[in-house]
Amino acid sequence: MRPLILRHGLSLDGYGSPPAGVPEDFFLEYEDEEFVAHMAEVLGSAGVHAMGSQAYRDMAGHWPFQDGPEAEAMNRIPKVVFSRRPIDTPWATTTVCSGDLVTEVQALKAQDGGPILAHGGVRFAQSLVRADLVDEYHLLVNPVAHGGGGPLFTEFTRLTLVDVKSFPRGNLALTYTRPNPPVA
Repeated sequence: MRPLILRHGLSLDGYGSPPAGVPEDFFLEYEDEEFVAHMAEVLGSAGVHAMGSQAYRDMAGHWPFQDGPEAEAMNRIPKVVFSRRPIDTPWATTTVCSGDLVTEVQALKAQDGGPILAHGGVRFAQSLVRADLVDEYHLLVNPVAHGGGGPLFTEFTRLTLVDVKSFPRGNLALTYTRPNPPVA
């Protein structure tokens, strides 16, 4: 079975989405060459990109018009969009999943191929976390505190840290897995 990796940004104070009034692109000033190379590697390692409908619309309106390794990975790799309503799919190789999230993700996990890289909005990410579908968390911590916003985690969640990378402008890339079940 291929894993589902959740790639999501967080503020220093733990919010997965900024409060109203914070520009959506606040994080761009913290990107540097090392961070962009890291993101290109993460995005390019996916067998499929999975996202909710709003994130899909936002990304389909951005990435096809960009150059560079991040754009190449986003445009080349197939996408799966989860939406209960019909959605235009301008990106090539896009599949729409409109059924039960757990059933659809389990079917994706059972397919051959590279990891499922889920990213996008906090509501979609929360749904994956609540349903216990995430095998690995790639959390990108930006050097800002929002003071409010939407949390990624809405209930107690235990994780195991497996990797930390820091970048010159203050970003951190934290990789976590779910802990192994306790030995009886």
